[in-house]
Amino acid sequence: MSIIIRWIGLALLALVLLFGLIQLVPYGHNHTNPPVQKEPPWDSLQTQELASRACYDCHSNESTWPWYSNVAPVSWLIQHDVEEGRHALNLSEWGLHEVEADEVPESVHRGDMPPWYYVVLHPQARLSQTEQEALIQGMLATGGGQSEIGEHEQDE
Repeated sequence: MSIIIRWIGLALLALVLLFGLIQLVPYGHNHTNPPVQKEPPWDSLQTQELASRACYDCHSNESTWPWYSNVAPVSWLIQHDVEEGRHALNLSEWGLHEVEADEVPESVHRGDMPPWYYVVLHPQARLSQTEQEALIQGMLATGGGQSEIGEHEQDE
């Protein structure tokens, strides 16, 4: 019995040491936001507010970095998501890079955006069905691409 307790203690010590060591890995600790260069020509304040609530943390240069974004390995995941999100669509650099803005309405319609794991920690990003539709229509009006959502719904 004491051997088992000793092994459990050593395993816990090893985990604590590993956790401490991974804090030294610099990736995921770069929480600086580049300056906003160019915002979309929002069709309405409602569209801008909905996008801000549900999209800006990953898809803009105005990310909010909560306390847990400083703790590895969570910081690595958050940094990766923000980098990937900004690469796909950056609402703070509108029109400056080739992006996949035409996929925004369809991603919101499918429920892919915002991702479920983001909404768990950021309940303000949860969009009602009405808010989803308003964001979709607002993004289309703002210039978020052409959508075939209506055609898809007719096919189903």
